[in-house]
Amino acid sequence: MKRFVSFLLALVLTLAVCPAGMMGSAETEAVALPDTVTEEDGEETDELPDEGDDSLALPAEIPDEDQEEETWEARALRYGDDGDDVLDLQTRLQDLYYYSGNLSGRFREGTRAAVKEFQKDFGLEETGEADVLTQSVLYATLYRPLRYGSEGDDVKELQLRLTVLGYYKGKISGNYLEGTQAGIRTFQEKNGLTVTGVADPETQTVVFSQNAVFRSDVPDATPTPVPDLSAFVVDDNDTVVENGIVMPDEHIEYTKTLKNGSSGKLVKQLQTRITELGYYTGPISGNYAVKTVRAVKQIQSQNALKVTGVTDEETWNTIFNNPKVVLPDNTPKPTPAPTPVPFAITVDVENQVTTVYGRDENGEYTQVIRQMLCSTGTRANPSDVGDWVLNGRHANWCVFPKWGNSYARYWTRINSSIAFHSVIYTAVSNSAVDVSSYKKLGKRASHGCIRLTVADAKWIYDNIGEGTVVSIVENMKKDPELRDALKLPPFNYKTNLPEVTPMPTAEPVYISTEKPVLQVKRLRKNSEGEAVYLVQRKLTELGFYTGKCSGKILDGTVSAIKAFQRANGLYPSGEADQKLIDLMYGEAAPTATPAPTPAPKKK
Repeated sequence: MKRFVSFLLALVLTLAVCPAGMMGSAETEAVALPDTVTEEDGEETDELPDEGDDSLALPAEIPDEDQEEETWEARALRYGDDGDDVLDLQTRLQDLYYYSGNLSGRFREGTRAAVKEFQKDFGLEETGEADVLTQSVLYATLYRPLRYGSEGDDVKELQLRLTVLGYYKGKISGNYLEGTQAGIRTFQEKNGLTVTGVADPETQTVVFSQNAVFRSDVPDATPTPVPDLSAFVVDDNDTVVENGIVMPDEHIEYTKTLKNGSSGKLVKQLQTRITELGYYTGPISGNYAVKTVRAVKQIQSQNALKVTGVTDEETWNTIFNNPKVVLPDNTPKPTPAPTPVPFAITVDVENQVTTVYGRDENGEYTQVIRQMLCSTGTRANPSDVGDWVLNGRHANWCVFPKWGNSYARYWTRINSSIAFHSVIYTAVSNSAVDVSSYKKLGKRASHGCIRLTVADAKWIYDNIGEGTVVSIVENMKKDPELRDALKLPPFNYKTNLPEVTPMPTAEPVYISTEKPVLQVKRLRKNSEGEAVYLVQRKLTELGFYTGKCSGKILDGTVSAIKAFQRANGLYPSGEADQKLIDLMYGEAAPTATPAPTPAPKKK
């Protein structure tokens, strides 16, 4: 940052006579951020004005080279000034996410606050007056510095670009937190920049340039260390190390949950901080008792957090690392509308298949997102049948001390006894897959957990979060077509991975009025192809088939064809010729009569 500011200051001599409206050369999309004070009709107000048109005012055009160049000395702008140069100043501050008030051309409190914030970020004297030096730096920079705690659309753009470059895998949230900070650190390291974790203008210039080095272009200097087994998940109790790390920019890292009965230095640190914030008036004793619980509950209530009195990670970061923490006498932060849980999961024990469902347009979990062959518990150690709500706990590796210290990857907790995880490993090494556990997928084989391929376990680990309902169900209808469609590729002993399979062929387009024309005499068991898929879809539509439309006839489809033939008074051969397909697509084709719904049991 210091080198960059020095460079900007070197531009002052060349920019001192340049009109303020001519200095901005780079345009960025700007979305207004909340501000404490805005300006409307020249009066101070705490209300956000109706800005009307969302488009940004642009600086004055640079004159053509053939025109006579005007010389005009930039004036210092301060509170009370009006004019086009104030409008240009406000526009540029808005472009860089410092100003969110009206583009009024009037220098009032909102503009002064934005100038002071800019001066603070760039190491200038914080006067709130836009002198020539401040304007020179303002119009010469392309980006505002972004660091831990920054928010806005420019943070979103940074996260998106880091994702493309391979340095960030988190949510494009617009919040600059640990993941973004870590991504910037790695980017700076691999691009020869000073490693700070702060996305200063120099770093952002490289990030958005064509010369940015992708993460995959530069191998890591050292191999990933083998995890410490003591940190693995072995039961349902959290075991974290107390380390008290102080992050750059005074970020105080969360290290462990504090609750009623906790004691020690972290509790003292917490009590000191909540005393500073005005929530706590008790002794700095290091003992987490009634007064501390009461103060933490008040903080949680004021800041729209779940009110538990427990200082978890979210509460800790609100107390120590959120510059916008709501104080006791301020208006409480409104509780955000709950975000619907995106997925629900069904574990079909009968077919040994785990299915992830997404929400449809009515908010119901009916859209099949992913289906995976699995191994549930054996009959001697069955999986826990029922509905379970995930709490979000997961671990990259886990160890099973009760079962001979075997290991697995991508552990996602279901309840206190079982979890989703990968096939078994014999050691903490990617090359130590127990091939027998891979070959048992599709069969009951675990001690209650739901085993998956490494890729499928990782998908659950990466995408399934807290609040997801997992239903483990026995006695579902057998679906041989589904199991066949999910059968696993052979295991490659050289790579210790399954063989790479080709991308599946896209499903044919099904139109209920367009019947398939057979190229063979009849479709029978083990027939495959587009016509089979279309027949399966039609039988599903008519209510005779409930299995996977896989494009291959197995026992499930044979049974459905027989049921259709019986409904039409035909011999149930389980085979379909063109005449039978014509009947399926005819207007008089019968539909299966659904089984009657049983009467509800009296309570």
